[in-house]
Amino acid sequence: MNDFLNLHLKKLSNHFDDPELELRALLNRSSIIDKEIFFSNFDIEQIDFQIFRESFDRRLKKEPISKIFNSKEFWKYNFFVNKFVLDPRPETELIIEKVLNYFPNKNKKLKILDICTGSGCIAISVAKEYLNAKVTATDISSKALKVAKINSQKIGCNNIKFIKCDLLDKISKYDIVVSNPPYLSKIDYENVSDEIKFFEPKIALFANKNGYEFYNRLARILPKIISKKSIIFIEIGHSQAKKCIEIFESSKLECLEIYKDYQNLDRGIILNKT
Repeated sequence: MNDFLNLHLKKLSNHFDDPELELRALLNRSSIIDKEIFFSNFDIEQIDFQIFRESFDRRLKKEPISKIFNSKEFWKYNFFVNKFVLDPRPETELIIEKVLNYFPNKNKKLKILDICTGSGCIAISVAKEYLNAKVTATDISSKALKVAKINSQKIGCNNIKFIKCDLLDKISKYDIVVSNPPYLSKIDYENVSDEIKFFEPKIALFANKNGYEFYNRLARILPKIISKKSIIFIEIGHSQAKKCIEIFESSKLECLEIYKDYQNLDRGIILNKT
């Protein structure tokens, strides 16, 4: 392996558990060739050195590669991301899968609401699956909504209306409600990695009332905007299922399913009206 690779692997090894994975990602993001770069036949002429050097320095400061290159894969698409939105997580794709399971007819004219849309990843992914649907996506952050609109245009999604508001702007009936609200408690937030704490928006992560603030608020809103045939899909923290179900049951919302993520941890609940 050449000196260039060894030097950068050594620097990365002081900060990351898998320096080879980190370096390979940075090299491929800085590549000027069409095929993937491998260490075995690496040539420095394969990369834009200025882009590599700048991104390498930023990565050493624990900035996520997604934020450095403003790019994150989710569902079937590549989303633009920046410091004003959370990176879409693989486990959040489970919401899309569950919606498809409960509503297999993709041609149906549905009304869908995404609360706390952030980058727009859930709303856009669902809207692309249900092309006849009318999708509304809300967020309190105008900067997040700007990112969501960029993604909507980038991915070619024209059946979404983005609204700046605190959860909901007006009462209307929806067939599907999806949400990945903030749910980290103060202690949870204090213990997150530097990559999350310093490069992702706290407003999208932290919730008062020991992480249950938004579930309490949603429980008051949701019964007013759904019918007996409507289904609600909400992401939760891995230890929050029992308490969340109690919160929603107090508002006459029944838990149909608790679904688990790829690590077999509770990750979401599915609700309807009792």
